[in-house]
Amino acid sequence: MSERYQPIDMAETGPRAVRTAFANQVAYCRANDARVTARIVAALATLLDAPASDFARRIADWKGAPLADALPLRAAGGVHALHLSGAAHELAPIYADAEDINDPAVLAGVVRRHDAALLPWLDGPPQTNEAGRSSNFIAAMLWLADRGLPPRFECLEIGSSAGINLMIDRYHYDLGGVHVGPNPGAIAFAPDWRGNHPPMHRVDIASLKGCDVAPVDLNDPAQALRLKAYIWPEHAVRFARIEAAIAEAGKRKPDLIRANAADFVETELARPQAAGTTRVLMHSIVWQYVPADQQVRVTAAMEAAAARATADRPIAWIALEANRTVHHHELVVRYWPGGGDPRTLAHAHAHGAWIEWLG
Repeated sequence: MSERYQPIDMAETGPRAVRTAFANQVAYCRANDARVTARIVAALATLLDAPASDFARRIADWKGAPLADALPLRAAGGVHALHLSGAAHELAPIYADAEDINDPAVLAGVVRRHDAALLPWLDGPPQTNEAGRSSNFIAAMLWLADRGLPPRFECLEIGSSAGINLMIDRYHYDLGGVHVGPNPGAIAFAPDWRGNHPPMHRVDIASLKGCDVAPVDLNDPAQALRLKAYIWPEHAVRFARIEAAIAEAGKRKPDLIRANAADFVETELARPQAAGTTRVLMHSIVWQYVPADQQVRVTAAMEAAAARATADRPIAWIALEANRTVHHHELVVRYWPGGGDPRTLAHAHAHGAWIEWLG
């Protein structure tokens, strides 16, 4: 397996695309401090040359676009779930990052014995909800307020998964010394801040509403376990955050509905917008999973809303998405009226460990 990221069309299909997707995922994991997940993905890739299970055969013969479908992460999530549930004890040394382990042999045995349990993990996209990414949303709102937009935000999120980032008004943020939110908050975030601190402003969250094609109910233990399976095991702090989010959702569920991105955005943007409120579309590590036709509809809906925007009722678009060429994420913001051109405000760690502020 090469550790170098190979350029590939997100829509490419076929055996070559499958193998490239796995190679790229290994490189991406290593670049984001996920050595164990990289080991799992690399070992799974070795099963594709001579598939000996329905699980491996389905991956090798994948009909869709494996990179856009996040196929390696679907497979790795299933393996991690076996480990978390205690169903495959032989995985423990790999997840402990022990040396001198024959990873391919271990994975081959696990897949052979748990073929039926693993197959359903290939049926849908991974749920990679991560509260740490919300620091980027808050930093962007501070920047928007500094540009003169009303600092009262009506937030719309697509790809909300379990709605963890629909509770950002309950969290506390220390962004390079700029504090936002209730203290101590249900979860406290203090990412390693690089560069100048963001502007200092009061941020008021008027509302938070999101959608997902397969929303996760944090109050359902089985669904919560599924969400945990997609957390990279190297990042212990993320497990603490998910437990805190589960507890918070038990107090008051996030406002989350089942809908695709395009239907949701079109419907919500058509609703009246209160004066003195900035309406924000936000998403993190989601755009690559949105089908191309829906991307077109979301963009068209935002452009139509932008044409109606006024200084008293502005609209903004905050996106934290992966740049797989440089192996990090970019916080890109647009706003209307006046700032329709994309502005890259920061580079960021995949799960919120650090933010390099450019704004």
